[in-house]
Amino acid sequence: MDLALTTPALLFPAISLLLLAYTSRFLATAQLIRGLSANARDGKVPKASKQIKNLKRRVDLIKLMQILGVLSLLLCTLSMFLLFVEYKTFGNIIFGISLVLMCASLITAITEISISTNAIEMELEGIKKNSKEHKQKNQKNNQNEIFIEDIEDEAVINEEKGKNKE
Repeated sequence: MDLALTTPALLFPAISLLLLAYTSRFLATAQLIRGLSANARDGKVPKASKQIKNLKRRVDLIKLMQILGVLSLLLCTLSMFLLFVEYKTFGNIIFGISLVLMCASLITAITEISISTNAIEMELEGIKKNSKEHKQKNQKNNQNEIFIEDIEDEAVINEEKGKNKE
């Protein structure tokens, strides 16, 4: 198959946008880590070990996504050069490798997104659990307050009955 010089060039906008998206994911994860670090210093981190392990894995995956994307871009550029200097066979092979690297980068991105989604789902479950516990505690406190008020009312009534008998 003969590739035109412009065929590898078609990947440049896609690769650039992917690298931008990967950088955005990295920055968001870095911000989460900084927030977790600040909370850890203040002693406000309940599930730190799970979060640290999850975030470490995500950072490693984002780094791999970026490396694979950059290598894909470099090989795409090399492929264009090889096609330009009429080394069509090598240009085709290098372009094929570039496509494989881009696919590997995208598969890594899917894995990172899956981990990120699972972490969000765990946080949502924690919020749900905490809100149920909070509601239950409030209900118990309200019931206890009502019970105490009932006992106090009975004591006042009994006291008044005792005064009336005298």
